[in-house]
Amino acid sequence: MKIRIVCPIVGDWRVNESVEEANQFKAPDTDIDGVGLDKGPTSIESIYDGILATPYILDRVIEAERDGCDGVFVTCFGDPAVDGAREKVSIPVFGGFRPAALMASAICGRWSVVTILKEVVPLIRDLARKLGIENNIASVRDIDMPVLELDDKAKMQSRLVEQIEKAVMEDSAEAIVLGCTGMLGLGRTLKEVLAKQGKQVPIVEPTAAAIGFLESMIRSGISHSKLTYPFPREKERVF
Repeated sequence: MKIRIVCPIVGDWRVNESVEEANQFKAPDTDIDGVGLDKGPTSIESIYDGILATPYILDRVIEAERDGCDGVFVTCFGDPAVDGAREKVSIPVFGGFRPAALMASAICGRWSVVTILKEVVPLIRDLARKLGIENNIASVRDIDMPVLELDDKAKMQSRLVEQIEKAVMEDSAEAIVLGCTGMLGLGRTLKEVLAKQGKQVPIVEPTAAAIGFLESMIRSGISHSKLTYPFPREKERVF
């Protein structure tokens, strides 16, 4: 099977990292490639950013289906353009939030999200309401780091550990969802650090969850319902 990752930001600077991250979780018979956007924001940290990126994400998803891809991962925890993309194509499309939220809900009673900035907390809570799992969330915490600063891995890891500990000890979280697909390569490390402290806390990585969901759906021969996501009617659209 072939899965394409759409990095919903302008340029290719995150594409290789995202593909390398996804390759850690894929099955041997899965091929993964990736593309960025020609136009759009340099990062997505708000609903506004997601809306600006939407037409260009849609173009990439439509292109992926045309290229023979079996599924698409829009690598952003905010799921930008995912619902619109599902209307335009027949292949399964996921962002970062839904797979991670559903996986966390399957393995524990209450879980916390640790995300990048306070500004995205309302967006995450709105996604949870739409999915019907808001009561599963113990808390949504942030590390106060914008996406463009996440290359400082040591700083990011330190702040993640701090907020995860608070989520577990103060909010009674039983698992943690990393609330940004830019938190690359830290899931296993965080789990090991917490284990040394005597905390056996599952860490759900959105990229791992999304690739797993896509592979399962593709192998099962199913995709999103066209009763829920019908093809848009043909009409004049002027840009």
